[in-house]
Amino acid sequence: MKISARNQLPGRIVAIRPGAVNGMVKVDIGGGMTVTASITEEAITDLALAEGDQVTVLIKASDVLIGK
Repeated sequence: MKISARNQLPGRIVAIRPGAVNGMVKVDIGGGMTVTASITEEAITDLALAEGDQVTVLIKASDVLIGK
């Protein structure tokens, strides 16, 4: 599958926190860094995501915000 997102970060799922509609999936991308994604419970089920799975975090956004 080809995709347009150029920001692709391989990692391993370290936690999944279910929610009513969306769940939180935490991915260890190495170097002591993690990425947390809020995705639908349906997507978590469809992808059969589980802790320990190797995944790729894909980031495509028109806006990136940084705060301090």
